[in-house]
Amino acid sequence: MKFTAEDRAFLAALLAPLARQSLRRLRLLVRPDTVLHWHLELIKRHHARTCRPKKPGRPPTVPSIRTLVLRLVRENPSWGYRRVHGELTTLGVQIDASTVWEILTSEGLAPAPDRAATTWADFLRSQADTLLACDFIETVTLTGRRQYILTVVEHATRRVRILGTPAHPTAAWLTQAARNLVMDLSDANTAVQYLIRDRDAKYPDLFDEILADAGIQVMLTGVRIPRMNAIMERWVQTCRHELLDRTLIRNERHLRHALRQFELHYNTHRPHQALQKAAPQRTVPEPLNPAQITRLKVRRRERLGGVLHEYQDAA
Repeated sequence: MKFTAEDRAFLAALLAPLARQSLRRLRLLVRPDTVLHWHLELIKRHHARTCRPKKPGRPPTVPSIRTLVLRLVRENPSWGYRRVHGELTTLGVQIDASTVWEILTSEGLAPAPDRAATTWADFLRSQADTLLACDFIETVTLTGRRQYILTVVEHATRRVRILGTPAHPTAAWLTQAARNLVMDLSDANTAVQYLIRDRDAKYPDLFDEILADAGIQVMLTGVRIPRMNAIMERWVQTCRHELLDRTLIRNERHLRHALRQFELHYNTHRPHQALQKAAPQRTVPEPLNPAQITRLKVRRRERLGGVLHEYQDAA
């Protein structure tokens, strides 16, 4: 005869009030040891239900700590989980090193990686104060003549320097442009260590050599990877959108004049998001008080016949 779980529980529950004579009668059904075993299992199940902890195991990690761990790893690629754990201890965050390991592993990150290699983005951020970027912009005049605009941008200040607009950028012209750039940087007391450019064949070897003699190392971008020179590409887009696409360029002389005005506008007036709305050569003015706001008097200044507008307080 086979007993179900309900049958076993019922018989085990009867064990306590049953007298010895009654137990002898149960021998016909099961052995006494079997009933005792069922009773022991019944007690175990009862304790398992009543004594089970509400939240078994280690409590979950606070989300803010998890976010901080991932931030430390993202900003310090060479740190392993023990280095991150040490930094958390410095900040007063008391967790086990194994918790840091589990957080990194759950995000698919190696807890003890070989992350010492610096990425291009990390290099740009860490060296922004000593970085220049240069590139050519092509445009066509009304006569159909193609002109090339060589521009240099400082990563830290976003200041733009337009070095020239030749129709045929020869090796001799680019060599002289490199010399002029070095002298301009020296006069402005600008410390530069790197210059980013693409692999355009227009640049002669002497261009890089002149910069190297001045302590500036040339960094070449990858083939067809404009994001490696993103700040320069952003300048190209701005120049086309705000000037070249809105101006009919008659000749090279007109182009130089237009670029000179746009360079002044870009460096001294145009706000930049990366500079908290300041211009490369102008800081953000102090906020106006309520009395001044109620009596605003703004004056407009036009450049290039109204292509560019600049607004200033007339008070």
